[in-house]
Amino acid sequence: MARIGAAAVACTTLAQCGAGSGSLFPQIDPRYGVAASPRVVEPGDPVPKGGGAYRIGKPYVVGGRMYVPEEDVNYRAEGLASWYGTDFHGRRTANGEVFDMHSLSAAHPTLPMPSYVRVTNLGNNRSMILRVNDRGPFHQGRLVDVSIKAADMLGFQANGTARVRVEYIGRAPLEGSDDGVLMATLRHGEPAPPPSLVMVAATRPFVPALRGVAGGPPPPRTGVPMPPERPFSLGLDGDGTPTRTAGRS
Repeated sequence: MARIGAAAVACTTLAQCGAGSGSLFPQIDPRYGVAASPRVVEPGDPVPKGGGAYRIGKPYVVGGRMYVPEEDVNYRAEGLASWYGTDFHGRRTANGEVFDMHSLSAAHPTLPMPSYVRVTNLGNNRSMILRVNDRGPFHQGRLVDVSIKAADMLGFQANGTARVRVEYIGRAPLEGSDDGVLMATLRHGEPAPPPSLVMVAATRPFVPALRGVAGGPPPPRTGVPMPPERPFSLGLDGDGTPTRTAGRS
């Protein structure tokens, strides 16, 4: 009954938040207060790598807090990291990739996707490079979500959370798997080195180069799948106003 009641409250809250933007997200998960995107890869099946799109997004609101996505080449922050696994495995990420809990990936509320970040566990001084391809976490006080594989390699999977330092490294390639390269960046007692695949961060605005486009800025990408639970539509309302929706409690 408690679960049913929590789901009802979450549904009511989300309906109120979504009314202004003309959209509602079904099947609210009471554990997170948000809906899960459809699973596109079943457990046990191979998860395709890459295939998403470059994405930053407009400012958006989750749980009453404003998030402003941007490419900050000097980004460096410390806070709590958590991990996510089976609940999101096989579902679309915020830039259209498919989340694989066994990959070395991460979710961040504002950094470009896909991009690379250096995550250092301040408790044991383990450091490695991870691929940001999702939005979140939205728990108060959380800085980054990482895959269960990354949490294991960084040494905090059993604890659930760890205090970490996150540093922006640069943009990541769209296609193929970078898990092997990222696994080799794991270090103990020293900062993880940037992978050879990194597109070095620049001070110019984040405008990805698209194959087949010669000269001038590329046309905007449209129609990219936006899973409702991550990233809550990224504030991409047609009228340019920030999206208001419910977040995890």
